[in-house]
Amino acid sequence: MKFDQKTQTELEAAAFRRLVSHLRNRTDVQNIDLMNLAGFCRNCLSNWMKDAADERALDLSKDEAREHVYGMPYEEWRARHQTEATPDQKAAFAQSPAAKGHG
Repeated sequence: MKFDQKTQTELEAAAFRRLVSHLRNRTDVQNIDLMNLAGFCRNCLSNWMKDAADERALDLSKDEAREHVYGMPYEEWRARHQTEATPDQKAAFAQSPAAKGHG
């Protein structure tokens, strides 16, 4: 099915909002797990959002983009939900293609 550009953009935005909501609710899933499995994480999403704002000359800081994705300030999310990566997680990340482009 072909959609007009406005409808396509609305559907993509709705899918993005649902993904962000899902990730906010799945605090048990660590960013390193996402990177090891999918090659992106919450920080990547926030960076992509900031990049899109920058391309449009919109004022969005890295911290504001992260707060949008995490649903709270990044440091607060880390304190509440982030755990130390296990040796296995770190080893898997080191071997993944994502490790080269993440940072």
